[in-house]
Amino acid sequence: MSALKQPTIRVVAIIAEGVPESDAKQLISYARANNKVIIGPATVGGIQAGAFKIGDTAGTIDNIIQCKLYRPGSVGFVSKSGGMSNELYNTIARVTDGIYEGIAIGGDVFPGSTLSDHILRFNNIPQVKMMVVLGELGGKDEYSLVEALKQGKVQKPVVAWVSGTCARLFKSEVQFGHAGAKSGGELESAQAKNQALREAGAIVPTSYEALEGAIKETFEKLVEEGKISPVAEITPPPIPEDLKTAIKSGKVRAPTHIISTISDDRGEEPCYAGVPMSTIIEQGFGVGDVISLLWFKRSLPRYCTQFIEICIMLCADHGPCVSGAHNSIVTARAGKDLVSSLVSGLLTIGPRFGGAIDDAARYFKDACDKGLTPYEFVEGMKKKGIRVPGIGHRDNRDKRVQLLQKYAHTHFPSVKYMEYAVQVETYTLSKANNLVMNVDGAIGSLFLDLLSGSGMFTKQEIDEIVEIGYLNGLFVLARSIGLIGHTFDQKRLKQPLYRHPWEDVLYTK
Repeated sequence: MSALKQPTIRVVAIIAEGVPESDAKQLISYARANNKVIIGPATVGGIQAGAFKIGDTAGTIDNIIQCKLYRPGSVGFVSKSGGMSNELYNTIARVTDGIYEGIAIGGDVFPGSTLSDHILRFNNIPQVKMMVVLGELGGKDEYSLVEALKQGKVQKPVVAWVSGTCARLFKSEVQFGHAGAKSGGELESAQAKNQALREAGAIVPTSYEALEGAIKETFEKLVEEGKISPVAEITPPPIPEDLKTAIKSGKVRAPTHIISTISDDRGEEPCYAGVPMSTIIEQGFGVGDVISLLWFKRSLPRYCTQFIEICIMLCADHGPCVSGAHNSIVTARAGKDLVSSLVSGLLTIGPRFGGAIDDAARYFKDACDKGLTPYEFVEGMKKKGIRVPGIGHRDNRDKRVQLLQKYAHTHFPSVKYMEYAVQVETYTLSKANNLVMNVDGAIGSLFLDLLSGSGMFTKQEIDEIVEIGYLNGLFVLARSIGLIGHTFDQKRLKQPLYRHPWEDVLYTK
């Protein structure tokens, strides 16, 4: 109804089926009162050959070319059935110069426009030289066309057929595909309608099989009489092959917008680095195994994946006072959602908070590989004005560092980089008691041992892993667990908006 009320819209096609009859009547009444046209309900639409189509009529591009719908012909066609309209487009194209316009009015009991509405319209279109009508049993729509023919309102030849003649073979009343295709008496039978159309002057064959011949004979007669000059055939422009079809057949290679090497969801089940999801579950893979597949694109030994899991557990949280947790808590208490609270905490991760693992690995590796003594390394960093990443922040040894070192000594084939980091710690402790190795330094040096000792990574790959930020990724992943926990904790406790106490601020001029 909203579309009909738009002053710039004159024709509305209703493709939907099952429109309540009361709604259809209301729409039709409004359209007629306002000089507008409704095609449907339950229509596939219509087409003006060589110009445009509305709805799904005419089918695929291949069918449009097959039926010569890429340029206008001389035949006006109207049908109740959408499916049969595609069949008739093909039939008409075989025996004439094609259609000028084709409409399927829909098979509901109350169509928005009738067969006679369109036949009368075709009669006033100079390019249309003959009309083809396909009706069906049920209703009395065809009789309005009968009256128009009897009254001489149609001057052009009309070839018509009403389908459903087989209904008489059934002992009881049969409901065919359309809501309106149901004979309510002899007058609504296909035989009675065909007879009435024949007597009114329409060209009605003896069967549907003879319809093609009747169309052909009528068209050829009009050509002989000089009333039709068959449309000159043109070669339609070549239609590019559908891209999906061409790619599937290997004819073309389409440029991709995204490249992914870690997962694939195109098959029956997702795969991580080529490993099916069912295998991951059936073989009891853990989080560390999944990380090894998605981050490192290979299945690392169990001692490696277990080390990854230990790192995640040890770094999941470090209390509510560290900057990341504090930010998430403040944001949650401000009433923000989970994602906002999580992100506010994650954004604090950097060189001063949790983001020193990559730097620790980078500097320890460079110094160890160059054979620098702890003295040369630390003093060299001091001259550059760079604090040694992975060292400092505590007045006592971190229990987490001890747990990681104990695991590595037990399971790793080599702990070369960890031992070098311990030598650096021994030197820094000679300078100050708080310059102990922290968890960043432990994870950074031990991950170097994991990568080099596993024998599964080249030197170039190890350098790339450190450079890209894989190791900081471990901290981000782990700390997300704690930040989410703090967010839920504040919401569960229904904590109010946080305001920092005045006494904790030094106000100065």
